[in-house]
Amino acid sequence: MTAPSTFGLSREARNLHWLLTNLIEEVPDILSVAVVSSDGLLLVSSDPGHTAEAREAGESPRRSGPRGSAADLATLVSGIGSLTLGAAKLMDSGAVKHTMVAMDEGSLFVMSISDGSLLGVHGSASCDMSVVAYHMALFVGRAGHVLTPELRSELRKSLESDATGSSR
Repeated sequence: MTAPSTFGLSREARNLHWLLTNLIEEVPDILSVAVVSSDGLLLVSSDPGHTAEAREAGESPRRSGPRGSAADLATLVSGIGSLTLGAAKLMDSGAVKHTMVAMDEGSLFVMSISDGSLLGVHGSASCDMSVVAYHMALFVGRAGHVLTPELRSELRKSLESDATGSSR
């Protein structure tokens, strides 16, 4: 899996990218990862085809995530986050910490980061769910205090400029 580009980003944004890359490299059988803001927008992903450097190198986006797209994973993560938040409110059970969906051919994990932001991981059928959950918790513990409104804005702008670059 290719690491996301960090060229021109702040130190905090580079640190978040480093944490994401570390998660991907340390946990076997992760297919894709996405960090999503509270309003459902993709902030950071493992999708190598989503970076300007990957497009310039002629790399095509991976096709092992949900329909191969970080945006699709972000949509799923946001929807599951919203659904579980509604369930927790209805049941008067406090904040949702994490959600796991086990399927025949893979797993989807969603974990709260901070201020409604979410970490989503799509794992293969052979992934060790406890290892994935443990490393996600480490990521959340390290990234939670860094994911400020200013950083979320910077990451959104970075993704928007990447998308603009891909349409040229």
